[in-house]
Amino acid sequence: MKLTKPKNIGKKGTILMENLIFIILNLVFLSTLVLFLFLKMGSAAVLEERYAKQIALVIDSAKPGMTIYLNMENAISKAEKENWPVGEIVTIENNVVTVKLREKGGYSYSFFNGVKATPKLTENKKEFYFFIE
Repeated sequence: MKLTKPKNIGKKGTILMENLIFIILNLVFLSTLVLFLFLKMGSAAVLEERYAKQIALVIDSAKPGMTIYLNMENAISKAEKENWPVGEIVTIENNVVTVKLREKGGYSYSFFNGVKATPKLTENKKEFYFFIE
């Protein structure tokens, strides 16, 4: 029986160029993804969606004669930064809640309750209240 020496013994460990390029491209992709997520977390689009769904869910559970107050200070300050009229942030038509914080944008969400809801801005301009008929 003849013993042979393995071919790789004595060679120094090297990182292949393909592996290095793969690692660098993955780091660039992941850092871009994380940056995108951080930029979108506080954006107007996320606030529009959050408030539209929240208002629709609250109206779905409401009964006639109720008045619901919702603190929308974040949305109001975002709309003011975007030069959007504060009185036009929330609209409710045909069982659809639309929250719009900027000129190009807006998010609509429907509710199933058969009540009529009227959005109004409070005097301190920090919250909306919804009168349910």
